Amino acid sequence: MPTQDNRYASVTTPLGKDILLFQRMTGHEEISRLFEYEVDLLLESTTLSSLVTAGFPIDKLLGASMTVSLSPPSGQPRHFHGHVAQFRHYGTRSEGFLYRAVLRPWLWFLTRTSNCRIYQEQSVPEIISDIFKKNGFSDFRINVEKTYPPRSYCVQYRESDFNFVSRLMEYEGLFYYFEHTASKHTLIISDSNSRFQTISGYDTIPYYPPENSGQREEEHIYDWQVAHKIQSGSYELKDYAYKMPASNPSPKKAVEKTHAHATGKLFDYPGNYCDDAGGGLNEAQGNSYCDTRINELHTDYEVIEGAANTSGLSTGMLFTLSDHFITPENAQHVVVYASFYITSPDYTSGSTEEAHFECHFKAIRHTQPFKPQRLTPTPIVQGPQTAVVVGKQGEEIWTDDLGRVKVQFFWDREGKKDEVSSCWVRVAYPVAGKKWGWVSLPRIGQEVVVSFLEGNPDRPLITGSVYNSNITTPYTLPENQTQSGIKTHSSKEGSDENFNELRFEDKKGSEEIYVHAEKDFNCVIENNETRKIGLDKKDKGDQTIEIYNNRTVTLKEGDDTLKVEKGSRTTTIHKDETLTVKTGDRKITIDRGNDSTTIRGKSTIEAKQSIELIVGSSSIKIEQTSITIKSPMISIEASAKLDAKGSMTTVSADGPLTLKGLVVAIN
Repeated sequence: MPTQDNRYASVTTPLGKDILLFQRMTGHEEISRLFEYEVDLLLESTTLSSLVTAGFPIDKLLGASMTVSLSPPSGQPRHFHGHVAQFRHYGTRSEGFLYRAVLRPWLWFLTRTSNCRIYQEQSVPEIISDIFKKNGFSDFRINVEKTYPPRSYCVQYRESDFNFVSRLMEYEGLFYYFEHTASKHTLIISDSNSRFQTISGYDTIPYYPPENSGQREEEHIYDWQVAHKIQSGSYELKDYAYKMPASNPSPKKAVEKTHAHATGKLFDYPGNYCDDAGGGLNEAQGNSYCDTRINELHTDYEVIEGAANTSGLSTGMLFTLSDHFITPENAQHVVVYASFYITSPDYTSGSTEEAHFECHFKAIRHTQPFKPQRLTPTPIVQGPQTAVVVGKQGEEIWTDDLGRVKVQFFWDREGKKDEVSSCWVRVAYPVAGKKWGWVSLPRIGQEVVVSFLEGNPDRPLITGSVYNSNITTPYTLPENQTQSGIKTHSSKEGSDENFNELRFEDKKGSEEIYVHAEKDFNCVIENNETRKIGLDKKDKGDQTIEIYNNRTVTLKEGDDTLKVEKGSRTTTIHKDETLTVKTGDRKITIDRGNDSTTIRGKSTIEAKQSIELIVGSSSIKIEQTSITIKSPMISIEASAKLDAKGSMTTVSADGPLTLKGLVVAIN
């Protein structure tokens, strides 16, 4: 039975030792990209019948781990560990069946999961760790140099878990690669070239030109090509923070090169260095993003492409080139990409083939900070969405000093419909001025329309609200389809009977403007008010005012005029009436008609100086010390008794004087 013992390349599978035999491997790996290894395997004919009689045990392979191990004559063993993502039978030959397995990292499984969820007040490394752990993976190390501030609001929206963590890492300048052992591979996440390490036995690798590379025993690099590309010379960002609208810095980072046309300028907006969902400005973060962006470009400014038979070359590896005829090339470099071609001789006896290893790689100088290219798209919300307004339990309105509210989106399966379901979301109004404008805060339970600035799920903005079958219109439809208006609801714990309302009825012949104040109605007019009731006898034009309690009208300055041009005026008072004129005169004029006063009780008229009644040439004048009656004729008649008494009494006449009575007594 063939064995892989003492061979240059071997494979370890879940089926057991030497059940599947290594034949060939091609593959590639790259910093911040998923590796892929294609491994060709032989199921030898002597084990074929016992293994596949009941069908090939594919379930033991798919998703399971597999390792290709290299044992070079000189140097350290090398392992390629991965999970079987694909497995197929692709041929048959005299020795047995041929199979091909595609190995992927555990991180690849995150391309098979997707979600919509919200992270708040967590840094990017914390978010990444949480995603990995929720998927059941722990073989990772986050080895970063910088401190990453928490993101106030970060949304995974209709994207795979892999795309979500990839775009976060790419934007922050985090990169990753894998370390392999015989039993597992570990994801390494970092942000600085200082975190790259050498591999034992490969800290220095010699360069031998092709004409001197016949000695396979010594591992070396035999192809070394340096390529340069023109890149932009500076990067500038700008952003807007509504909490700091007057502060608008533009972080900028430049890299100086001496060649022609090296000063191209890149500008981008929005810079996404605002925290609090776009509210606060984090200038330090903006500077960091500029630094990341310019280094992202210049990672590709100078790239070395090479080839080697060095089995230890792997991405993320730091090595020093030696023996190159151009002295500056003998420096430290970082491998950023590697592809492999590995073959093993046949397992038949007498084979003269030899194992073969070939590696093509890309590297950059260690002095150039590595930053990954931003290849993962940021999800775009293609249009507005609706969400429900949420807040603290027991509250009906939940807002802050900027009138923002919290919402829960209908795609959010983890939110609890409370005050932490989202960030504070601004509300758009028809008018928003400084200490003036329109305010109508969405309340808990309402369904609102949410748009997203530039389609960014991290930048929500409420632009309206809508009714649904639970929250219906204030006016029954379609019966009241001609009605429109504004109707509020008293809070807290108001019922359907507690509201303020301004309603318009546009039904032809029944037009109406209706105003309802649940408690007080205060109207302030700083100049004139004009009301006209009825229009040229088109309508009857009546006004009815009904007040259930007190009424107070204060006219601070000027005159009060009530004019009834046609018709009568009737005032009915069921209790007391008091009229006080503090200064000035009171005058009542009846042009035509009579004045009649009926009093069931008594009437008192008091004047400090005099009271005078005048009818034509007749008058009665009452002063403080006298009463004077004047008239061409005066008649005093008592049906029973008339008394005239005084300390001194004078009766005189210019003509005849008549005293007449049944009995006349003169004292």
